[in-house]
Amino acid sequence: MLPLVFLPEMPVLLAGRGPAFAKRRALLEGAGLTRLAVHHGLPAEVELTGHWLVFGAGLEEAESEWLAAAARARDIPVNIEDVPHLCDLHVPALVRRGDLLLTVSTGGAAPAMAAALRAWLEEAFGEEWAGRLAEVAALRARLRAEGCSPSEVIRGVRAHLDEAGWLPGLAG
Repeated sequence: MLPLVFLPEMPVLLAGRGPAFAKRRALLEGAGLTRLAVHHGLPAEVELTGHWLVFGAGLEEAESEWLAAAARARDIPVNIEDVPHLCDLHVPALVRRGDLLLTVSTGGAAPAMAAALRAWLEEAFGEEWAGRLAEVAALRARLRAEGCSPSEVIRGVRAHLDEAGWLPGLAG
């Protein structure tokens, strides 16, 4: 497994219907994707062109198989909700706090464990972490503007984290 974070400008297509489709759409829109094409049902084959990633959710079995095959024929990675053999990738359990993104994956081996860990992370990293990230990002930008070397920036950020006490047990 290799976790990746896709930037908002990545062209993504979502096809499907029903509650699974609505859930996946909310996830993708929540990620801030600016080039998300949404199709209720299946898109025309030509509509796959130009996308770098395809999601399918709430589709019938034959529709899911068609979408996966059509995407793969164009070398586009595909994720079909809850159909692992039709997926080239999967989406981990997510906790989003502003631009801070925490993920958990078990590679599909134990989804309930991933959900439990996500719930724990949601509690351990409350909404205040969005502001904390912004604070640390501003510190990093200031240190870089002052001409600090990368290792000095890292030391400065770590010192700030230690002084703030946000990550007990990870000092140093």
